[in-house]
Amino acid sequence: MALVSGSSRRNPLEWFPFYVHRFIGDVRYRALKDYQQAWFLNLLFASWVSERPGYLPDDGQLWRLANARTNQYFEKESGTVLCMFEREGSTTDGRVWIYNRMMLEIYDEQVLKFHKRKRKSTKSTDDGMTSYLDFEGTLNKKQNGREECSRHPDSGLTQWGTCWSCYAEKHGSQTA
Repeated sequence: MALVSGSSRRNPLEWFPFYVHRFIGDVRYRALKDYQQAWFLNLLFASWVSERPGYLPDDGQLWRLANARTNQYFEKESGTVLCMFEREGSTTDGRVWIYNRMMLEIYDEQVLKFHKRKRKSTKSTDDGMTSYLDFEGTLNKKQNGREECSRHPDSGLTQWGTCWSCYAEKHGSQTA
């Protein structure tokens, strides 16, 4: 089957944002019967954790991934569900895969965000100037968790723990 266990899967993303309007905005989705909508969602979820994230092999087991009662019932009723997926012809492994274009777009967006964050985090902790604790915002804090300001000791603190005066100096010139 196409699902991979959580410990060995290559997909670094354990969740995805479910942009409701991207999916239910499709008139084909609104035309589905209730159980067909469940099949569609089950197939989307299975594609996210697939051995090839975003894709499912069309190997005769889609009815199981969709959680249909029987293969025969799925074959009879799945046409409108499967038309929301596109087919990718045989790949180097000789298998035929299906995918939902919207889910692939979300997957690509999330992988890009993941790698950008990872690169940014690695850069900020590996530059030799910033410690991991500074990155997490745990150094230079008072006991109440807010940063002390030696320049403006009487200034109030923002919700982020920085001094309002420093914040105004930093951001005030940008708004003027």
